Amino acid sequence: MSHPSIFNDVLGPVMRGPSSSHTAASWRIGMLAVSLLGEKLAEARVEFDEHGAWAPNYEEQGTVLGMDGGLLGIDIADERVLEVNQIAKEAGISITYHIANFPTDHANTVRLTLTSISGKRLVLVAVSIGGGMFETRLLNGHRFHTQGDYYEMVGYTEPLNQDQKAQITSVVGSTVRWSDSSTTSLFHVQSPKPFAHDLTERLGGLDAVGAMEYSDPILPIVSGNEKDLPFYSYLQTVEFNLDAHKPLGELGHLYEARRSGLSDTEVTAQMERVVGIIERSISTGLAGTYYEDRILQQQSHLIEEAAKKKVLPADDLVKRIIENITAIMEAKSAMKVIVAAPTAGGCGALGGVMKAVADAREISHERKVRAYFAAGLIGVYFAQGPGFSAETGGCQLETGAAAAMAAAALTDMCDGTASQALAAASMALQNTIGLVCDPVADRVEVPCLGKNITAGVNALAASTMALSGFNHVIPLDEVIETVKQVASTMPASLCCTGLGGLAATETSAQIKSQLQKGCMNC
Repeated sequence: MSHPSIFNDVLGPVMRGPSSSHTAASWRIGMLAVSLLGEKLAEARVEFDEHGAWAPNYEEQGTVLGMDGGLLGIDIADERVLEVNQIAKEAGISITYHIANFPTDHANTVRLTLTSISGKRLVLVAVSIGGGMFETRLLNGHRFHTQGDYYEMVGYTEPLNQDQKAQITSVVGSTVRWSDSSTTSLFHVQSPKPFAHDLTERLGGLDAVGAMEYSDPILPIVSGNEKDLPFYSYLQTVEFNLDAHKPLGELGHLYEARRSGLSDTEVTAQMERVVGIIERSISTGLAGTYYEDRILQQQSHLIEEAAKKKVLPADDLVKRIIENITAIMEAKSAMKVIVAAPTAGGCGALGGVMKAVADAREISHERKVRAYFAAGLIGVYFAQGPGFSAETGGCQLETGAAAAMAAAALTDMCDGTASQALAAASMALQNTIGLVCDPVADRVEVPCLGKNITAGVNALAASTMALSGFNHVIPLDEVIETVKQVASTMPASLCCTGLGGLAATETSAQIKSQLQKGCMNC
């Protein structure tokens, strides 16, 4: 297992809304599945477990859009992904969705059955683990694990003995994973580089080897190129910095450079790209958005209008934070391109508060970009622990994580020490433990907008306290562990199923009915 990457697991994916765990993860799973099919797709059957979190809301939260886009090979940032139904119809590809009953070990489990134009069949079981990340479980009945961060080679053979397996391993020259059944064996090889043409030819020449399929990496950072990591956990970071005395942003940059194997310049350029997309989503939202199938149309402009009337109690900085966060969330709900930071449901807090403070204090672009690495490192600690899936732990894993990340980044950007940044993250996260996920009418809008704005203001307050020297008392790693423990006790009805909290109110049911009829304002 690779260590989390800031660009794979935390600040990404670059996507269209509404949900990273539904829309982006399903897109990635679809892309991987059709790649491993190895032939032109003719038919896809997509199944969700009847007891899982996706069953009641897979269509409303964008799973269909993402999955269809992935199966059709359309990039999720491409505007054509909004027209997938028509594109599939014109291509003669049948994609159907069903609620089924099959063994699962995760709330967000999907089973894909793909058939090619020649009749070739593939069955893939995979799970969405939050923030757009996914893991595969089974491929054609065989154990099969990938997260889409390697070049993949999959081969099928008749059942082999150990000597025959050793022959294949000797040809490959690297680790081979085997999964055996009574009738077939599957071998799986992962590589940080594309497979050499002569290797595939030599394997294809072995009598025991039957069909072979390949897949390119789905994630932006390819694993297997790691250099020695000086630290990868919270405690190791603290211990390393006893001598290094680096700010948290520099530590995050160092971590990602070593984790990715990229140069310092390449890592910085990647973060500049991420920040650019985040800030363009703010501009997009402020310019005005409209999308028929959503609860809230544009509201971000109302802040400026109210400010002109001098009726707002908040100062200019807080107004800008609220305005920016709302703009990002409106861009997301209008299906514009955003960065899941760390998720689509929690994408507004980090970018909204960072731009507001950077603009107010005239902080340089370079300084701001470095601070985003501080946010990324906090997210790495989350990815190692509870993850970012609201379906398994509520909104404390989305806007709670976003608040902690933003608090650390703000503190770093304002010249705080690494210790202060970690303290700020701890205090912000302490304020969100137990936060439920209850999107009204299964849309990631209400109360998601308010929770993102609260997360941004929470981050501002926590950073202010940390920079002032307030005692955070509980170390960040213990707070994250507490969040994980609380998540394990939360009922499924409060974890993004639409069955509890505000999602279960009479008004929510009425809104969902109106949206289904296509007349939100009827």
